Amino acid sequence: MRSISVIIPNYNGKHLFEKYFEHNFNVIKNSINDVEIIVVDDASLDDSVCFLKEKYNNQITIIEKDKNTGFSDTCNKGIEIASKELIFLLNTDVYLTSSYFDKLFCYFEKADTFGVMGRIIGMNDDFIQDAARMPELHGKKIRIKNSYYVEDDNFFTPTIFLAGSAVLVNTKKIKLIGGFNNLFSPFYGEDFELCLRAWRMGWKCYYEHEAVCRHEISGTTKDYKKRNWVKFIYFRNRYFAHFLHLDGLDLLKWNIQIFIFDFLLSVLMLKFYKVKAYISYLSNLSLLIQSKKHFTFLMEKQSGKSINLGLVINNIEKMTKNKKIIKV
Repeated sequence: MRSISVIIPNYNGKHLFEKYFEHNFNVIKNSINDVEIIVVDDASLDDSVCFLKEKYNNQITIIEKDKNTGFSDTCNKGIEIASKELIFLLNTDVYLTSSYFDKLFCYFEKADTFGVMGRIIGMNDDFIQDAARMPELHGKKIRIKNSYYVEDDNFFTPTIFLAGSAVLVNTKKIKLIGGFNNLFSPFYGEDFELCLRAWRMGWKCYYEHEAVCRHEISGTTKDYKKRNWVKFIYFRNRYFAHFLHLDGLDLLKWNIQIFIFDFLLSVLMLKFYKVKAYISYLSNLSLLIQSKKHFTFLMEKQSGKSINLGLVINNIEKMTKNKKIIKV
């Protein structure tokens, strides 16, 4: 049996702890003998920490941050102190089924496994919110195809990224590549970028269809300014991910592509959130270059070569060739 550090990032999630934590706590304790549970609070304004201390103080570790810095930094605080063989990243709005872990541990018998995720379905229905994802290049833009799974119980299904709601990863590997990239704070795309690094290190990410959890979807905001701020973060982080993982001529072509079709067209169409995202990308270039250089050094030290996105996509396509793929 593997040992696991459970890391739960939290921001104003008292109502979610009240609904799901006791159940998840029992599932984890019943499934894993050697486990530590770490809750990292991102400077919540509700009574999350008080609630946890009152009910679980001697059974979990609570890290309280003084400043709200977003999902990446919050998870990284937990990753830093995780002491077990595997790390289970768990969101507060997830409900684990009792058998969630049963088929996950076998993936880590393979030395090149970075992590594995299960099937994510609705809290009140069986609609699949997330499964395995297949990547493709649209021009020089990275596109993620619809969710899929493979109809073969003995096949380890690859996925380009692990949706961050309930993910099991190798502790040494995630620490080696530095956890989530804090440039992606406060949220959006950090799990995607993390897994791109994992694949480029020569590791693999998998999807297990029989491991099921339920996920409560948060309500969409009706505030116009808030919605446009979220769109700004989304596109900014997409630009960040592309810059970090495209190289040479591909990077040059992508920059031309987004300048024409994202920036100039957005100016003409008055999509100012996208214009702002592009400007933010340019203003963060020095930090992105530092991050890119550091990862390139790690990758070449690990594998002795540079693994580009094209090789990653080809690898996933080869792994799924001649398999019966079910799109969802």
